[in-house]
Amino acid sequence: MRDNYDNPNPPKRSEIKPGMAVWIIEKENYGTKDYKQGFVRDILTSKEDHSRGVKVRLADGSVGRVQWFVDN
Repeated sequence: MRDNYDNPNPPKRSEIKPGMAVWIIEKENYGTKDYKQGFVRDILTSKEDHSRGVKVRLADGSVGRVQWFVDN
């Protein structure tokens, strides 16, 4: 079940590139506002999109689903 905090239209895989600054939600934090900011190291989802967001690994090793891009 989706919650009120997740982005209802998370970015698609083709919009995400290594090195980009993003906000992710880690699995253990689903349903909370505990987002994490970081830089994409690897894109882990093979499909173009996912209802919760494309899964990525950040430069610090954290794994989560992209919710938003960090505004520059």
